Amino acid sequence: MPITILHKEKLIPGRTSKLILDAPHIARTAKPGHFVMLRVDDHGERFPLTIADTDPENGTITIVYLVMGKSTTMLEELGEGDAILDVCGPLGKATHIEKLPAPKKVVCVGGGTGVAAMHHIAKGHHKAGNYVIACIGARSKDLLLFHDELSQFCNEVLVSTNDGSFGMQGIVTDPLKDRLEKDKNIVEVVAVGPVPMMRAVAELTADFGVKTTVSLNSLMVDGMGMCGACRVSVGGETRFTCVDGPEFDGHQVDFAELSKRLSAFRTQEADSLERHKAGRNCQCGAH
Repeated sequence: MPITILHKEKLIPGRTSKLILDAPHIARTAKPGHFVMLRVDDHGERFPLTIADTDPENGTITIVYLVMGKSTTMLEELGEGDAILDVCGPLGKATHIEKLPAPKKVVCVGGGTGVAAMHHIAKGHHKAGNYVIACIGARSKDLLLFHDELSQFCNEVLVSTNDGSFGMQGIVTDPLKDRLEKDKNIVEVVAVGPVPMMRAVAELTADFGVKTTVSLNSLMVDGMGMCGACRVSVGGETRFTCVDGPEFDGHQVDFAELSKRLSAFRTQEADSLERHKAGRNCQCGAH
C-alpha cells in the first residue's frame, strides 16, 4: 500500500537523502538489520534499502539512499507529502545482538550510506547495554554521514577522512586497525557499506581473530527468496541475501564472486537511467 513521505532531508545535495516514512506497521516490528523493499510507481522496479532507524511510538521509519540509478533517481524526485507506491517490510533476518560481558566491546564500521544502516545496529547494541565504538569514514568532512547521531549514544566515535579534513587522515580501516592493535576487549566487528570496504574490514579483522559480520547489499528482485537473484557464496555454500541474510560471517563471504555479480548489469542500469532522464525531459508526449 502507498506510504507517505513525512520528512525529506538532503544530507549531501544531489547525492544522498534521508526520508522519514509513515509506516506504523513496519515501525512496530522492525529491528536493527532489517530492510524494506520499495517500488516508487507502477513502472518502477523493486529495490532494497536497509532501515536506518525506527520510531514505533510515532509510527515512522527512516531510510537513507544514495542517488545513483533509475530507481533512486525516481525516489529522489518525490517530496514531502508524496507517496511511495509500495514499501514492504520488515524483511531479512535481524542483527544478532546480545549483552556482552564487561569489558567486552563491539565496533560498528560504516562507509558511505552504509553508515545509516550501521546507525540502527549500533543503537541496538547500545540498547542492549553494550560498549559501542562507531568507526565511520568518508572522502571528506562534508561527505560524512550520521556523526552527530552516533555521538549521542555511542561510547566512542572514530572518524577518518581521505583528505584529513576531519578525524584521522586515511580510510576507515586505519582507525579500526589502530584500535584493534591497542584494545584486546573488542570481540565483534559489524561492517556496513561498499563491498570493497567490507572486504577490507573482514581481511583486517581475520588477522586479529575477531568475529566479523557484514551486511550484503547484493542484487535483489523480489526480496523474499523466490527468484534467487541475490545469491552469494558463504563458506562454500550458496545463500540468499534476502532470506538468509542480509548479514553473514565476513570471513566466510566470497567477496570476489559478489563483486562480479554486483557489476554484471552495470551497462543496463546506466542505460535505464539515461532513458528515464530522457523521458522525463521529453515534451513530445508518448507515441
